[in-house]
This record gives sequence, structure tokens and C-alpha cells, in this order.
Amino acid sequence: MTGEGSADPTALVVRFNDCINGRDIEGLARLMSDDHTFIDSEGGVVSGKRECLDAWRGFFESFPDYRNVFDSLTAREGVVTVVGHAVCAEPSLAGPALWTARIRNGEVAEWRVYEDTPQVREQLAVQDAE
Repeated sequence: MTGEGSADPTALVVRFNDCINGRDIEGLARLMSDDHTFIDSEGGVVSGKRECLDAWRGFFESFPDYRNVFDSLTAREGVVTVVGHAVCAEPSLAGPALWTARIRNGEVAEWRVYEDTPQVREQLAVQDAE
């Protein structure tokens, strides 16, 4: 039996990002676990689906042009690691970035943003671009 729980984790992460880029709160809600956690690049944590959706609403209002561009995705043991960059008129939000998404039961249980540094690349086992 196939269903949402058996969905390809990388495809799920692409859909999640499409919702971020489209400022689609309802879409994010459908893809998040009830205990979803968001962790920003400075280690700030928002826990709970409702709290995360409220945070996304505020973020989208503050930065309506923000979007993520993915260059590569790697799935390993329930975690999808993404290499890419963010585009935004706010310079502190634009530039190279790394993300991880923890997938559980066909839902995104955690979305984490990292600064793209050699140390983080090593921690996440991300290959440097050739």
C-alpha cells in the first residue's frame, strides 16, 4: 500500500520549499508534523505546527520576495540535506545556504537552516562544489 507516508523524502522537501517560495501557509500546514520544529541559522527554535505557521506568516509579511533555490538534495536515514542559496532584497537573508529536513511518517518534522561554512559542510557531510 502506498501513500503519503511512503513518499520520496526529497520530493516532499521540494514540495515544502515550493510552499515557502509561494508563501503558501496552507500547503506548509499539510506537510508539517503537528510537533514541527523550525531552527534558524543562529540556533533560534520555534516548536509546534501552529507556532511555526505563525512565524512563517510574519516572515512572509516582512520579506515578501524571499525564496530558496536548491542546487542539490541528498536523503540519508530520514534526513534530507539541501545545498543552495536564498534570494531576498534583505542582504542578511540572501546568499549561500544549507538546509536539513527531518522526515517522519511522510511529514516534515524539522526544518533547519544553516550558514554555508566549511565546518557545517563537514558536519553535514556535504561535498564541496568542484
